[in-house]
Amino acid sequence: MKLRIGLALLAMVALAAIAAPWVGSHDPFAPDLFNRYAPPSAAHLLGTDDLGRDVALRLLHGARVSLAVGLGAALMAMLVGTAAGLLAAWRGGWWDAVLMRLADALLALPALPLLIVLSALDPAAIGLPRGEAVADILRIAVILAGFGWVGVARLARAAALSVLAQDFVRAARALGVSETRLLLRHVLPQLPPPIAVATALAVAGAILAESALSFLGLGIAPPAASWGNMLANAQEAVFAAPLVALWPGLAILLTVAGCSLVADGLRR
Repeated sequence: MKLRIGLALLAMVALAAIAAPWVGSHDPFAPDLFNRYAPPSAAHLLGTDDLGRDVALRLLHGARVSLAVGLGAALMAMLVGTAAGLLAAWRGGWWDAVLMRLADALLALPALPLLIVLSALDPAAIGLPRGEAVADILRIAVILAGFGWVGVARLARAAALSVLAQDFVRAARALGVSETRLLLRHVLPQLPPPIAVATALAVAGAILAESALSFLGLGIAPPAASWGNMLANAQEAVFAAPLVALWPGLAILLTVAGCSLVADGLRR
């Protein structure tokens, strides 16, 4: 039941993100200072923000950004973490020690302050253009994946150690199966269940982290729409126009809840 509800919530957000370019007749990035904080109406279903931009359309475009960052960071973390965990379990010895001590060190570090410092770096210093949404999405996704792979690696290592200790692995080795074939055909297919749970949770964590960074002005740069920078723009008028802050906050809540329900459903 939880899995179905979570998938339904995520499907709703994904469909909204896909439909964003074809919905509405207003430009969600063009300001209209004569129409600031307009109440919900037929022309603007959820009203307008501090610059007179349509809140509903910006929510849809913000969904594209949040899902891109969340899925991109989670997929990168899944690939790196699975490879690191599998390598640590397979090779053992100093490979295992180095990779797991690196993971422990990253877990011990305060994540949010480091994310803030890394996000504040000049994009041009690493060859990315300033102020472009695609570059900002890639930059934030890479930074988040740099911390997110640790949990996946630990789960992948534990699962791989369990599989490598089973009788069919010893039988395959006794029959002369190569280590590459053993890993790809016999060990790796046993890892998806715990990794899928960790990936679903990583999507939720990445969306929350991107929203926090954008709220602080270090994530997706305006005029691109992001749920985090929509909240940041609404904070000065949270009492005068509370709906402007309510909608992006509700979108973040529903998306993160959907990811958590999917992870819990997969775990069960």
